[in-house]
Amino acid sequence: MVTVAAIPGSLRERSYTRLALARALDAAEAVGAEAEMLDLRTFDLPPLNPDVDDRGDADAFARRVRGADAVLLGTPTYHGSYSGVLKNALDHCGFDEFEGKTVGLLGVAGGAFPITALEHLRSVCRALDAWVLPHQAAVPNASAAFEDGALVDERLETRVATLGRRVVEYAAIEPDPATFESDQNVGG
Repeated sequence: MVTVAAIPGSLRERSYTRLALARALDAAEAVGAEAEMLDLRTFDLPPLNPDVDDRGDADAFARRVRGADAVLLGTPTYHGSYSGVLKNALDHCGFDEFEGKTVGLLGVAGGAFPITALEHLRSVCRALDAWVLPHQAAVPNASAAFEDGALVDERLETRVATLGRRVVEYAAIEPDPATFESDQNVGG
C-alpha cells in the first residue's frame, strides 16, 4: 500500500492550506493509499542550527517524511513565496527524506494565484532530487474558496482531488539515474 504524508506549511487554527491538503488526502485514500497529515503545530521544530544539539522533534519528523512513499507539500503564500515554517521543516530534512520521492505541491493565497510560492517549492524539491508532479493545485482567494470546510468551486475541488490521486499514481515512479548536479548540492 502506498503511503502519503501531507505537510501543511501553516500554523493557523483555521488553515485553508490544511483544509485543502485534507481534501487531497481524502482523494489519495479513495484510490487505496494510507494518508497522514504531518501537522507542523504538533512538532517541536526549532529553527535549524547545525551547531546546536537540541533538535526537538526534528528526527521524528524526518523519519515520518522518510517513511512515506509520496509527500504533499502545502503552503500559504507569504510575500510571494512559501511559508517560513515550511522552510524550516524542509531544512530539517534532506536527501534521505526526498531523493527519488514523488512530491505534489499545493499553494493557497488570500488573493491571486500562488504561482511563485509553487515555483519556489518546486525548486527546493528538485534540489533535493525529488520527483515533483507536473500537476499542482492553487487555491486563490482562499477565504471565498471554502464553505463549512469544503471547497465550493467544483473545478478547484477536482484539481485538488486530482493532486491527491496523482501523488498515489506516481508514488512508485522510477527516478532517473543520478546526475552530476546531484553530487553538488551537499548543503552547508
